[in-house]
Amino acid sequence: MATTRSATTTWHGSLLEGSGRVELDSSGLGGFDVTWASRANDPEGRTSPEELIGAAHSSCFSMALSSALAKAGTPADTLQTNAAVTFQPGEGITGIHLTVHGVVPGMTADEFTAAAEGAKVGCPVSQALTGTTITLTATFG
Repeated sequence: MATTRSATTTWHGSLLEGSGRVELDSSGLGGFDVTWASRANDPEGRTSPEELIGAAHSSCFSMALSSALAKAGTPADTLQTNAAVTFQPGEGITGIHLTVHGVVPGMTADEFTAAAEGAKVGCPVSQALTGTTITLTATFG
């Protein structure tokens, strides 16, 4: 069964002087302030589209890798994934770097890296973001 999730942003003012608030509609978990300054400079307690993409990508990748490891008969004890999304004003999103650390009994570091590379390609968010370069560093132990 297909699911649809939604978020709504209300923006006030111009790009450079304005501000907005992103509300997580589907979960009702809250809202987050956003400004151009928080996107192009320091966050100062606000989020950005790139941080939200990072949250989506790191969680999706972790789920994809967890599924692949379990199907291979080597379920993970722990996976910790960071998605660093780089934004360059005037160019857009220029890359995403995934860093994953896994504790997976019964698996070698090489096997873990291969599984992580497969999850990077197979993750639905990675597939949705094919317009940018996605790189990966996998550590194990």
